[in-house]
Amino acid sequence: MADRKATVQRNTLETQIHVSVNLDGAGTGLFQTGVAFLDHMLDQVARHGLIDLDVSAQGDLHIDAHHTVEDIGITLGQAFAQAVGDKKGLRRYGHAYVPLDEALSRVVVDFSGRPGLDYGVEFARARIGEFDVDLFREFFQGFVNHAQVTLHIDCLRGRNAHHIAETIFKAFGRALRMALEHDARMQGVMPSTKGHL
Repeated sequence: MADRKATVQRNTLETQIHVSVNLDGAGTGLFQTGVAFLDHMLDQVARHGLIDLDVSAQGDLHIDAHHTVEDIGITLGQAFAQAVGDKKGLRRYGHAYVPLDEALSRVVVDFSGRPGLDYGVEFARARIGEFDVDLFREFFQGFVNHAQVTLHIDCLRGRNAHHIAETIFKAFGRALRMALEHDARMQGVMPSTKGHL
């Protein structure tokens, strides 16, 4: 099996983003984005997805975190698209339910080759510390557009905004882990009747 690794550098007038991924890693992470709560969430993805992930960013945080968070999602999506390879033998679909105290979220992902996001999350407050919760959707939209995946995210219940966010990112990592596994019964086979993803 070929190494499923990628490194992407994205430079714009607003942000400079560096992402390295190893889809067959041990769940280690290094995060220096300047957005502490996003670092915490990305760590959940790495640990629960067993993905080695290195993300660093320099962004226009003097304005706000919007460009940085969105562009990290874009760059992470680009890295996944490169690392995943031809998708032969891939499980393709992944799903996870994750609870944290009163919160429960479900994430379902399909490495379909088609971008799509269905985001059913409502937060009781607009911020978690300094982090604007609206930016979660921007992150995931950037990811799906560039990873070319279909992603359904639903918070089924929850009151505490931190708990809700954490269940979403843990479930995202777990769903990615399932979808990215190689199915021994599908060796060399494209998991699509189209013959292409």
